[in-house]
Amino acid sequence: MSGGGAALHWQWEASTSLPLAAGALGYAAGVFRLWRAKGAGHGISLGQSAGFAAGLILLVVALCSPLAAMADRLFAAHMVVHEIIMATAAPLIVWGRPWAAFAWLMPLGAVRGLATLRRLTGGTAATLLQAIVIWSWHVPALFRAAEESAALHALQHASFLVSALLFWHAIDRLRGRKAGAAVVCLFATSLHTGFLGALLMVSPRLWFPASGGFGLSPLEDQQLAGAIMWMPGGMVYAAAALALASRWIMGPPGFRRFRDDDFRVSFRHAEERENSPGAPREEAREAEGRLGPAGS
Repeated sequence: MSGGGAALHWQWEASTSLPLAAGALGYAAGVFRLWRAKGAGHGISLGQSAGFAAGLILLVVALCSPLAAMADRLFAAHMVVHEIIMATAAPLIVWGRPWAAFAWLMPLGAVRGLATLRRLTGGTAATLLQAIVIWSWHVPALFRAAEESAALHALQHASFLVSALLFWHAIDRLRGRKAGAAVVCLFATSLHTGFLGALLMVSPRLWFPASGGFGLSPLEDQQLAGAIMWMPGGMVYAAAALALASRWIMGPPGFRRFRDDDFRVSFRHAEERENSPGAPREEAREAEGRLGPAGS
């Protein structure tokens, strides 16, 4: 465990900063190609690109800022990092439609593989996957192993981010005719994360090797972490569920036009161009990322 002074320093480790930089550059390149071919704001709006940028900034705060150094010492700060990754950064990144941007940089075969992965992780599967990831990493033995191994710690953060991205993407795909399923997934996530947080908060014994600090005893540190997961963390999912349920119940039928899957549309345009006599290969690849109107 690092000392309290470590909380005053930024941490620019290559294992963290390089993937974040690669994601930012890849997204920017994909959006540039999309807008150059179809016009600014087509497929990915300015607001959505700003949402992606905000999500990426939150990841930098969670993983590279003094908060990350503080999390090495304080379990409550560790929980704040996890909530930023899963409940705030991930939905903002999904809102930025990164799949659409990266599709413009990938060959058709890779886009097909990514589309298959997304189809396999529907609402129920994505919700279960995220629940398994959250509960597994809070098993005391696994949590201690991640604290003692830099590689496992990186894997922990990566699994939190990937499972959250798949979950929020599934919610985004369901919020049309199947909005009821999205509401159920959100409420289920709110319940199980809140339950885990409540267990941490009311437990009379330590689950993890929390060191305390900043005026907190180890048990108080764990209790504060549980409260953070239970209230602010769980409320994000509950609020999203209530907002979606309100639109679904109060809004007129078909309040949101259900769109085809992005990659299904991409394939249709790619196949049309590939089957056209004399169609250049580059045009076919660019067609892989074509989407419907922004914000659809």
